[in-house]
Amino acid sequence: MKKLSTLMLAVCSTIVFAQKISDYKYVAVPEKFETFKEDYDLKNFFTKALTGKKYVVLPIIKDNWPADAKMNYCNVVTADILNEKSLFKNKLIIQFKDCNNNLILEAKGSSNIKELEEGAQDALKQAVTKIPISNPVALLPASTNGQSTSPEPVVTVTSTAAPEANNYTNGKLDLQKIQIDANQFILAKSGSSVPFAVFKTTSKNSVFIVKLADGNTTIGYFENGSIVLDIPQTDGRYSKEVFTAK
Repeated sequence: MKKLSTLMLAVCSTIVFAQKISDYKYVAVPEKFETFKEDYDLKNFFTKALTGKKYVVLPIIKDNWPADAKMNYCNVVTADILNEKSLFKNKLIIQFKDCNNNLILEAKGSSNIKELEEGAQDALKQAVTKIPISNPVALLPASTNGQSTSPEPVVTVTSTAAPEANNYTNGKLDLQKIQIDANQFILAKSGSSVPFAVFKTTSKNSVFIVKLADGNTTIGYFENGSIVLDIPQTDGRYSKEVFTAK
C-alpha cells in the first residue's frame, strides 16, 4: 500500500482535466473586439502576451487552423476582450470559453489612465498577468460534428485483461472510453469536454492512477472486461464502482 501511495503521488500531478485555460494549447482570438470602438492595439498586445505564455494563437476562421485543432474544435479555447464601461477608469475583462461556450477563465484589469488607448492597454497589461502559462494536456482525437470519436482500446495491457468495448455503464452513468495516447485514456459522457475520469498508466499492467472530476485521485483497473474504480468515501474508505461494457 505504501508503494502504491508513493506511485500515486509521483504521477497524479500529471493528470489534469480540460477545465483550466492552462490545459489548452490553442487560443482563437477574434479580428476585432466588438465592445471597443477602436482596436487601440489591443489585439497585437494580447497576441504577444499569449504567445509569451506559450499559447498558440489562432484566428477565429478555421481555414488555416492546424489539423489537430481543425478536426476537433474542443481542442481550442476562444478568447474575447470586453470593455467594462466606467466613468473614471479604463476597465476591461478577458474571457476564455470552451467549445461548449462554457466560461473557463475571466480576468479583469483596470487603469487610472483616462486616455482611451493608453488606459486600455494598461488595463489589458494588468489582466493578462492573471493568465497562467500554457501547460496543455493531451489533445482530444478527431471528432464528427463536435462529438468525440471512439478510438481503439488500450494497447498497453494484455488481451485477457483489457476491455474491448468503448461504451460502459454502472447502471447510473453511461460513459464513453476515449483513448488520448498510449498511456492515457478518459471516461466521459458523450459529447462532453470535461472527463468523468482520466486514467494514467502505471508500472503495473492494467492498473491506473485515476483523477476524478471532483478532484480526488484514486486507482482503477481492468477486471473481466470491465473498468473498476476505487471511489473514495467521506469516512476514508473506498467503494468498488464497476463499469461494464454496453
